[in-house]
Amino acid sequence: MEHIIVDSPLAGVSRITLNRPESRNALNNTLRGEIYGTLEANDNDDSIRVTIIRGAGKAFCAGYDLKSDTSAE
Repeated sequence: MEHIIVDSPLAGVSRITLNRPESRNALNNTLRGEIYGTLEANDNDDSIRVTIIRGAGKAFCAGYDLKSDTSAE
């Protein structure tokens, strides 16, 4: 995965870190797809009870990345 980091700090916990701090973790199509895929996998894993989503850097998420070239994603 290019734009997220997934780890498990405790049993039953999945943590997703949005990892685009240079753009304040603004969403683009790639990031959305990675988040969706991870959430779907977590939903199908009975051992995961909690999913935490956080942002790397100074911001959680600045919204949608209007500067991204969506045709390339």
